[in-house]
Amino acid sequence: MLETRAADAQQFSISVFDPQQASAQEWSKFLVYWRLRNEEDFPGEPVPSDAHIEQNMRQHIPLFAVHRIQVRDAEGDIAGNLNMGVRREGTPDYEAHAPFVNITGGVRQLRRRQGVGSLLLRELLALMDAQGKTTATFNVHLPESHAFLAAIGALEKHRSMENRMAFAGLDDGALARWRAEALAPGHGLRLEIHAGRVPFERLATLMAPLSALLEDAPTTGLSRPPMRFELEDFRAWYAEIDRRGGEHFLVLLLDGDEVAAVCDASWNQLYPDRMFQRLTGVARNWRGKGLAKGVKALMLQLVRERHPEVVMAVTQNAEVNAPMLAINRQLGFVPHRHDGAYQIGTESLRAFLSTRSPASREARA
Repeated sequence: MLETRAADAQQFSISVFDPQQASAQEWSKFLVYWRLRNEEDFPGEPVPSDAHIEQNMRQHIPLFAVHRIQVRDAEGDIAGNLNMGVRREGTPDYEAHAPFVNITGGVRQLRRRQGVGSLLLRELLALMDAQGKTTATFNVHLPESHAFLAAIGALEKHRSMENRMAFAGLDDGALARWRAEALAPGHGLRLEIHAGRVPFERLATLMAPLSALLEDAPTTGLSRPPMRFELEDFRAWYAEIDRRGGEHFLVLLLDGDEVAAVCDASWNQLYPDRMFQRLTGVARNWRGKGLAKGVKALMLQLVRERHPEVVMAVTQNAEVNAPMLAINRQLGFVPHRHDGAYQIGTESLRAFLSTRSPASREARA
């Protein structure tokens, strides 16, 4: 969460954090900051080890580059940070992604309302001006974060929620009916299941149909490039779960070679008690036939068989996606948090920063 009112920022300095080049001391300070911020924003959630956090941040992201900025106080401790993700030049669909920059980061609670947020926003504006970006996107869930983004002139373009479900409350009889209805001979559909990994040869054939289903997901008024699954992302993700331990599950219902419905999920050893539900989608000409319920029920059966230690499922849904939310409610999913996607352009950023003290721009450390 960033602050809303610039004050005396002379005590702060700005530095770039490069995970590949950072010293042991810099990593130590960052990891202390990361844990403090994580507990402030996600209290009570399990936290991976320092070694995993460092390895994850050092990992090469094939399609995106992340510019990382830190603000330090007079003692050298990190007061706030900003991560600015942009599409790498020369990658597929670069022109469609070129106007956009995706933002994560925030400010320690004890350092808010001291000018740190304005320092970070000036760095964002500088990058946008230098690289010709026109739209910055923030995803937030804390009430104060929503208030801050509204205060700087960002517009909320999309709302979603994280929903969670306890496996102990599942109705096995209903799940069996859902599976049977989806697999009814009258549909003429073929079931395909992958557990652990999907062979890259098969993934390559699925990128286009799965991307079409993903692109059809509601994103309200969000300005965005096309949403696509990309094979290079899967290569990087599989390398990561190979390192940390994990599995990717994919359930498909096929009409010949065409994807009628899909459900995919993941499990990893960092959070062994939970399953992460990813995409559930049904082709438009197959909707209204219970296929979404069927592939979800098949997925839950698969995960329970392979990982009886899992007690919770976690998923993200658009608030406007009423059909999927209705299915999830029947399964026992309940809202855990509400997220807002906000966007702001350079002119609105410039207008906001013109009201802040110019002194809040410090030289880089």
